[in-house]
Amino acid sequence: MRPIATILVLALAAACGGGGETPKSAVSKEPVSVRGWIEDVEGSVKSASPEMEIARRTQVFQGTQIWVENADYVSGGVAENGSFILLDVPPGNVTIGFSAPGVDRAKIVMTNIPGSADVFIPRVILKPNGASVVKPESVVVRIASPEIKKPAPTGKTATVAGLTVPIMNVPLSAMVDRHDYPVPEGFRPLVVVK
Repeated sequence: MRPIATILVLALAAACGGGGETPKSAVSKEPVSVRGWIEDVEGSVKSASPEMEIARRTQVFQGTQIWVENADYVSGGVAENGSFILLDVPPGNVTIGFSAPGVDRAKIVMTNIPGSADVFIPRVILKPNGASVVKPESVVVRIASPEIKKPAPTGKTATVAGLTVPIMNVPLSAMVDRHDYPVPEGFRPLVVVK
C-alpha cells in the first residue's frame, strides 16, 4: 500500500508545479494583446481580376488557424478579411503559430514583450517556418502610461518577426482598441450593404 501512496504524492506534486513556478496553463496577471492582419501566403498565385483576388484571399483567411505555442488558454482568431487578434498572450518570449492553405507551420517569434503590452503587426506574409512584414516600420509595441499625454519611447526594445521594435509609452486613452480586430488597409469586401 505504501508504494501507491508515494506514487500519488509524487503525481500530485508534479501536477501542482512543485517548484513555485507559474504553470504555463495559467493566464498572466499582465496579459498581452497581439493584433494585425495577414496580407497573403508567400508563393500564392494571384488572381487576374480584383474580385477574384479578394475571393481567393478570403478563402485563404477562412482556412487559417492561429495559436500561441505553450499557451492553450489564449483566445482569438483570424477574421475573413485576414485580421487577427490574440488576447491573454503571456509576456516575455512568445511564438505565434499559423496554419494556412499553402503553409503548414508559419510563425512569428516575439521576444522581450513587456506585460500588459499591445503588439500590432500589420501586413504579415506567411512563409514556411516563418513570416515577414511588408512594412516593418508599421510594427508597434505599446504600453499604457497614465502620466503621459502623447506617445514617447521607453528606451527599451522588443523583437517581433526578426525586427527590432521600440517599446512606446502611450496615453491610456490610446489603448481602447487593444481588444478589437484591426481593419486591414486595402481590403474591400465583395458586397457592401448599407
